[in-house]
Amino acid sequence: MSENFNVGLENIEKKDYDEALQKLEALFGSQLSTNLTLRQQHAHTMTWLENQPADAVLMARDKQDVAKAVAICNEYQMPVIAFGIGSSLEGQLNAPYGGLCIDMSEMNEVIQVNNEDLTVTVEPGVTREQLNHYLRDTGLFFPIDPGANATIGGMVATRASGTNAVRYGTMKDVVLALEVVTAEGKIIKTGTRAKKSAAGYDLTRLMIGSEGTLGIVTEITLKLFGITECVGSGICHFPTVEAACEATMMTIQMCLPIARIELLDTLQVKACNQYSNLNLKEMPTLFVEFHGSETGVEEQAQIFSDIVEECGGSDFAWDSNEEERKKLWHARHNAYPASCALRPEAKALSTDACVPISRLAECVSETAKDIEASGMIGPIVGHVGDGNFHVLLLVDTNNPEEVQTAEDLVGRLAKRAIDMDGTCTGEHGIGQGKQKYMQHEHGDAVLVMQAIKHALDPNNILNPGKIWSVEVEA
Repeated sequence: MSENFNVGLENIEKKDYDEALQKLEALFGSQLSTNLTLRQQHAHTMTWLENQPADAVLMARDKQDVAKAVAICNEYQMPVIAFGIGSSLEGQLNAPYGGLCIDMSEMNEVIQVNNEDLTVTVEPGVTREQLNHYLRDTGLFFPIDPGANATIGGMVATRASGTNAVRYGTMKDVVLALEVVTAEGKIIKTGTRAKKSAAGYDLTRLMIGSEGTLGIVTEITLKLFGITECVGSGICHFPTVEAACEATMMTIQMCLPIARIELLDTLQVKACNQYSNLNLKEMPTLFVEFHGSETGVEEQAQIFSDIVEECGGSDFAWDSNEEERKKLWHARHNAYPASCALRPEAKALSTDACVPISRLAECVSETAKDIEASGMIGPIVGHVGDGNFHVLLLVDTNNPEEVQTAEDLVGRLAKRAIDMDGTCTGEHGIGQGKQKYMQHEHGDAVLVMQAIKHALDPNNILNPGKIWSVEVEA
C-alpha cells in the first residue's frame, strides 16, 4: 500500500497506558477486555485501511460507565474511541494511538416514545432496524436508512443519511437533542424535545457528524414520522447513466415528493442479479419509491412515468405489493456484498461523493468514464435524489500499480466533486481515509474546526487521528 494512502498516520507513538488500564480494570472488572482478537474486531473497518486495535475494550452498560471511563482516560491522556456496530467505511474505529474502545452495543434501550409529539429517545446502541421493530404498532417510523443496520449512536457520529434522505432528510434533520459525555467525563444535554430553539449555540448539530472527536453520545432524541397510507415502488431502465441522472434531476427540480430514488449502473445491476437472484435488465436502472395516499402515490407515479419517457427511459412499472417492495430494497441494501462477489479475491474500497443536483449527471458520467479508462471493476450506486453516489472499487492490494490506480481514482472523484461545489463525502465521513481532501474542500475553515476540537478536548483523547492528520495545538 502506498505511503500516500496512510497520510497522517506515520510517526505515531503509542504511549504506555498500564496505569490507566489497571484503574479501569479495578473499576469495571470483566467488562474490560484486553483480548487481541476482540480488540481487532473492534477496530474493524469495511475498507482496506490497516487494522489498528485499541489497548482494551470496555463493554459499557450505561451512561455512568461511559462518563467514569472517559474521566479516567482524560486523567492519563489515554485515547477513547466509541464503537457501535462496526459499519464505518473510512477507518473511524481504528486506534492509531492505542487507547480504550468503548463498545456501546449493550446500551440498547428505547427509553421513551412520545406518540403525540412524534419523538423517541433512545440509547446509542439501538439499531435502526431494532427501533422500527419497536415502533411497529405505533403507526410511526424512523426513516433514516443508510443500508447497514447501524446503531443510532454511530449514525449520529457520521451524520448518516441513505435511501430515504431525499424526502426525510439526514440525521442532522431528525435529531432534536443529544446527551453527550465530554472529554472531561461530564454529562451534558444539547437540546430538548421542542421542535425548534433560539437559545444559544446549536451544540446538537455540532456533535452530529463529529465522528466521536468532540464527545461520546449516550442518549438521542429523534423525530419520528407517520407511516403513510400507501407505499408504491418500481423500477425503470435507461440507455445511459447520464439519462438516468437527467431523469433524477428533473424529478427533483419539479418538486415531486419522491421518497427514494436510487441509481444502479449496469455493472451494479449485474452484481445484484447474481447475488440476489433477480432478473433485471442489465442496463442503468432507477429504483424508486413513493409515499402518500393511494391517489397521491398514483399521481406521483404518473408524473414520474412521464419524466422517464421524456429522458429516454423504458419499462417503468410500479405497484404497492409489500413483498415485492421488500425484495427489491433488500437487493439494493445488499449492493456492497453483491459488488464484492464480482471479484472475491480482491478487497473493496468503497467511496462516495455528493454534488448539487444540477451537476449530478456530469459528475457521475465523468466518474464512470474515469473508471472505464482505468480498467478497474467499480460499480456505481447512489442516493441520487440528493446528489450522492458511491463507487466500490475492487482492488488487488498485493499489486502496487493497481493500488495506486485506485487511490488516484478516489482522489480525482473527491476533487471533481469539490470543484463542482460539492463534497468529497456525502455519507461515509472523513475518518482516516479522506483527510487529504479536507484542506481542498474547507480551506481555512479547518483551522476553525481544530480550534473547536482543542477547546472541547484539550488533551486530544477523543478519537484522535481522525478528520485531520495534524496534531491540534493550543
